[in-house]
Amino acid sequence: MSNSQSQFLLQLLILPLLFLVVMWGMYWLDWNYFIELYEWGIYPRSFHGLIGIFTSPFIHGSVKHLYNNSITIFVLLIALQYFYKQQFWYVLLWGIALSGFGTWLIGRESYHIGASGLIYVLVSFIFFKGIQTRYYRLVALSLTVVVLYGGMFWYMFPDIEEGISWEGHLSGFIGGLILCYSLEVPDYHRPYKYDWQRPDYDSSNDPFMQCFDEFGNFSPPPPPPELEEQSEAVEASYFQCNYQVVYHLKEKDENES
Repeated sequence: MSNSQSQFLLQLLILPLLFLVVMWGMYWLDWNYFIELYEWGIYPRSFHGLIGIFTSPFIHGSVKHLYNNSITIFVLLIALQYFYKQQFWYVLLWGIALSGFGTWLIGRESYHIGASGLIYVLVSFIFFKGIQTRYYRLVALSLTVVVLYGGMFWYMFPDIEEGISWEGHLSGFIGGLILCYSLEVPDYHRPYKYDWQRPDYDSSNDPFMQCFDEFGNFSPPPPPPELEEQSEAVEASYFQCNYQVVYHLKEKDENES
């Protein structure tokens, strides 16, 4: 592996790892010193709860909750940074803001904590943006996200599982959808195998398409006069022979039957 590749891989891992360090560090502090960090979560429709919009993704209530979110957020942040490098910070910061504010608006009167809202933002954005671009690599990424995290869709509805913030999940999903249609990505150069796949293709200038009428019937145009004369000359020379043919008649023998 070259130095440039090593540096790129290191840059790709630094931010997701830093995100995990903050998440696990805050949980460790809360576990050892009983700081009750859940009070820094999102408490809907309260002034104090607004602070939790930016702090709640780093606060978790149990090791299981933290562990499940850690794996998912690590994978999604790497995918976002690799495929949407220029849009990474925009999606990350606005995703936290939109999912958190949505939870603050529609959530139950309880503290909402965890990175689940941000996870739903990333899943929603990566899936819909890949389909929207129609670039084969991003479409493949979208399908991979569906295979890995498609089951998360059901947790955006109430009464699926007690103790989860379905409001945060729903807000994150809607936030990712908003970012998908409000953020433009570069127009990727798609490989074209055939001319008719190109956006500027004009069938009226295609010699092959000119052999068909408006109803799709095969009707090739007549050849130019010089080609027609050449064709007739070739045809005439093919059926005419300039060699003299001499026939020798042989008398039939009487013994031959």
